[in-house]
Amino acid sequence: MIRSIAVQRRVPPAGVPTPGALRGWALAALGAAGGADKGELTIRIVDESESANLNGRYRGKHYATNVLSFPYEAEGLAEPILGDLVICAPVVTREAAEQGKDARAHWAHMVVHGVLHLMGEDHEDEDEAQRMESLERAILARLDFGDPYVDE
Repeated sequence: MIRSIAVQRRVPPAGVPTPGALRGWALAALGAAGGADKGELTIRIVDESESANLNGRYRGKHYATNVLSFPYEAEGLAEPILGDLVICAPVVTREAAEQGKDARAHWAHMVVHGVLHLMGEDHEDEDEAQRMESLERAILARLDFGDPYVDE
């Protein structure tokens, strides 16, 4: 069972879902992806500067992005660690507005999307993308959110 989900917020709270909501969405994704037995997860909410720095450093892409997933890959730990999600609040807020999406639904999607990446899901090719999007849709539907890939 997941031992802890830490939430770190490095931005003002306005527009950012509560730690309880973030944890709930992460738990839903973990349960659906068979990750309920994983150890620790950290969700870090950041500004554009921190997101761009991390995206540049670890992915070679020098701009802020909505969500970054950093799986923890050490073996033999007494307490397993799933990894870290880094979510850029201004990017998620801006995307929701630009795409005409409910901000809360978009936040939930970013948490679910990031957790699935931590669990090994990807969208590098068409088959992987279809599988991952299908999982996202199913998890979000259970959370009473609509299809994130349909224009609203």
